Amino acid sequence: MEIILDKKPKNSILIEGFPGFGFVSTITTEFLIEHLNAKQIGRIESNNIMPMVAMHNSKLVDPLGVFYDPAHNIVIFHAITNVAGLEWELAEKLSALARELKVKEVISIEGVASNSEESRAFFYSNISKSTELLKKIKIEPLKEGIIMGVTGALLLKSKLPMSAIFVETHSQLPDSRAAAKVIEVLDKYLNLKVDYKPLLEKAEQFESKLKTMMQQKNKAEEEKDKKELSYFG
Repeated sequence: MEIILDKKPKNSILIEGFPGFGFVSTITTEFLIEHLNAKQIGRIESNNIMPMVAMHNSKLVDPLGVFYDPAHNIVIFHAITNVAGLEWELAEKLSALARELKVKEVISIEGVASNSEESRAFFYSNISKSTELLKKIKIEPLKEGIIMGVTGALLLKSKLPMSAIFVETHSQLPDSRAAAKVIEVLDKYLNLKVDYKPLLEKAEQFESKLKTMMQQKNKAEEEKDKKELSYFG
C-alpha cells in the first residue's frame, strides 16, 4: 500500500472517512469536497483492493482519494470502496503521513447503529482544547460503544492528536440525514460556514449517487465471481 501525493500541505487538519455503517463518512467527505471545492492531490494505491474505478460526470473517481482545501487547510481522505482487511495497514500509513505533514489534528467520522429516531452526535478526543470546544457546541462525549475499522485501529496504534465524531444511523443503506448531522457538527467545530438549508438536499443527492455506485460495484463483483467460477469449473 502506498499513499501518493502531488502536494504535501503542512500543519493541516486531516479528516478521514472510510465506508462504514450507514456510509455516513463517505457521504460526509463527499459533501465536504464539493462544498469546500477541495481538489484532488493524491490517492491510496494497493494491490489488495478490488481494481475498480467509478465514473461521475465523465470523470474518473478514485476508490481511495486524497483531497485538499487550501482555504481552511484541510486534507480529506475519501473512500468509496470497502477496505475490510486493510484497517491496520491503512491506520499505519495514515499515521506516518500525518506525522510527515505535521497535522494539527486528525478527525475521524463514523456512523454508529441506533434505534433512536434522531441522529444524535457524540465525540471522542484526546485533545483537551477540542474536548472543551465540542462540549461548548453541545456535543456529548461517547461514554459507551464499540469503535471498529480504520478509526479503531488509529485510536489503538497511533499517538496522534485525534478527535472522532460519531453519529447515530438507522440503516445499513446510505444515511444522508446522519451525514448532515456530522456536517453540522464540523461546521460549528471548524467554522466552515455551511449553508444548512441546501445541505440535506445535497446530502440526498450524494446518497443517490452513492447508491448507484454501490449497485454498479456489486454488479461488477458478481460478474467477476461468475467469470472465476466459469474458469475454475
